[in-house]
Amino acid sequence: MLFFWEKGALFVREILNFYPDPKPHFNTLSTIVRGLEEKGFLAHKTFGNTYQYYAVISKEEHRRGTLRGVIRKYFDNSYLHAVSSLVQSENISVEELKALIREVEKNSPPAGDKS
Repeated sequence: MLFFWEKGALFVREILNFYPDPKPHFNTLSTIVRGLEEKGFLAHKTFGNTYQYYAVISKEEHRRGTLRGVIRKYFDNSYLHAVSSLVQSENISVEELKALIREVEKNSPPAGDKS
């Protein structure tokens, strides 16, 4: 996905050129790209007998969806459990927690607002 977000629409052959040697086999890469299309991350335009693929979700949309999946799968769908795990493993500083609290306060509706 990074290639598509950075470069835009690409043919499989172009993607292959971004890889260092030893490069993956063309068919392997083509299968991966088609899988990303089947999952709804990519779409394609037809050019003769070949396809040019492009991202249909942004990097930010992908990031949010991935984070929601991790929270749901590993933290019982609780953001509190996820942050607590970061605190317990010492992977988050007090300054980062304060910044997180400010972000939550900034984006939360005022008390009593049901919207």
